Amino acid sequence: MRVTLHEVSKGRGGQSLPTTSLEFHSGAVRFALAETEQRPTVLGLIASGRMRPDTGRVTIDGDSNNKALRRTIALVDAPDVSDPHPDITLAGVVGEELMFAGVGATPLHARRWLNQLGFGELAGVPIGNVDPAARVRILCELAILREGTEGIVLVSPDRHGGSPDGWWRIASEFADRGYAMLVVIGGSAAVALERMHELEAINASGPIQPLVLDRPGDEASASESASASASASASASDEHSTTDAEPDSPDGLPAVPPFDDEYAEEDSPAGADPGSVSENADAEHRERPDADTNTDPDTDPDPDPDTEENGGER
Repeated sequence: MRVTLHEVSKGRGGQSLPTTSLEFHSGAVRFALAETEQRPTVLGLIASGRMRPDTGRVTIDGDSNNKALRRTIALVDAPDVSDPHPDITLAGVVGEELMFAGVGATPLHARRWLNQLGFGELAGVPIGNVDPAARVRILCELAILREGTEGIVLVSPDRHGGSPDGWWRIASEFADRGYAMLVVIGGSAAVALERMHELEAINASGPIQPLVLDRPGDEASASESASASASASASASDEHSTTDAEPDSPDGLPAVPPFDDEYAEEDSPAGADPGSVSENADAEHRERPDADTNTDPDTDPDPDPDTEENGGER
């Protein structure tokens, strides 16, 4: 059996599903990329013959026959269409599907069926809490119980979390059993599958553009930007240093750091030569703040100090 979607789309301007072409067939598993909240379900409905596309057509073995599609393709776990409510116990979900398959559907039958599959301990667990890989296994096994099922369209298994290789290997096992498998997934899972070369994942809707993390041009640009930023910082630092530096004295000598104005009149004792005042004069006067008179009565204050040089000291 071979199912082909020929340039199908849904919604005005392809809003619900952009133009898509893909093919899946018996004995193989393929994945198709569909994102946003509704598109995965729309693609699943069209691929399984449960919704007519607005453009394009869907064929099964070359014929347009939606009735045959619905009879032979099972739509599994499609959000808001065929996914079970997360609060229903696993045994309850199994019992309902057994009823649709036309076999015993009592709680006892459901538990026996789960025991045969190896998941008996999960019978009382809400299906929303079941491991993603176990969920896919159980729902796909239930789907093929219906008579005439030859293929499965599994919708968005990646939304439940877990590693893609878990449910992908399960889908591959069903393909090995002769079923046509189409898995509709999002972009992140698609990239992960294409990087897992040992899984031989094939995209039914065409190649995915490679994910580029770092490009040589970006690195060069980043390096140039970093250099420019460093130069700007250095220039700003130099400018700041030049601006904040104290100007030289009129004589070309280094300027003396400023000090508090309250001691300005005490820098040079009366009668002392301003040019001979030591660098520690300020510290000495801070220790003796009351030394505001001349201690040597025989020494007269300089009546005309060198104001330019004194100003330099200040």
